[in-house]
Amino acid sequence: MASTVSEQKLHSSWIWMALFAVISLVGGVLALMNPFAATLAATLMAGWAFIFLGVLQLIQSFQVQGWSGFLWALLLGLVTLLVGLSLVFNPLAGMVSLTLLVAVLFLVTGILKIMYAFSLRPISGWGWVLASGVISLVLGIMILGDFPWAAMSVLGILLGIELLSNGVLFLFIALGLRKL
Repeated sequence: MASTVSEQKLHSSWIWMALFAVISLVGGVLALMNPFAATLAATLMAGWAFIFLGVLQLIQSFQVQGWSGFLWALLLGLVTLLVGLSLVFNPLAGMVSLTLLVAVLFLVTGILKIMYAFSLRPISGWGWVLASGVISLVLGIMILGDFPWAAMSVLGILLGIELLSNGVLFLFIALGLRKL
């Protein structure tokens, strides 16, 4: 009986998943149609998230004033807040910084995946790990090769791809729940 009730609740939630799919797919298409605007939006969202976290860290640090780590907690909150303010009040510079960070992340993860792939070589499927590493490495090189101009669109393109991927995921979940 309990599984029937939970299955009914799951089935009735398919429409929510379908709505999530539509929102994600539309957002992904819009982001890919205007990568600069999506990059700017992603930078501002990151800035506001850092501001929010910085304020919370500052508040939390004052909750534990007698603690030996109070100064470090306070400094961490201040730095987080300053990063957020910098991204919000100077989003173009923030776009450049975040894009550079993404490029370095692609380079480092690409190299690590390639090294990991060679350590997996006796195992079937190691080539997929190698391919993923090469793709990450090439993406990092491409971003750096077009830097700083890549900063105007890379984050927006990545956001668009992520939104499209999530939209497809939500769509398949919705279709599966509808058949349940």
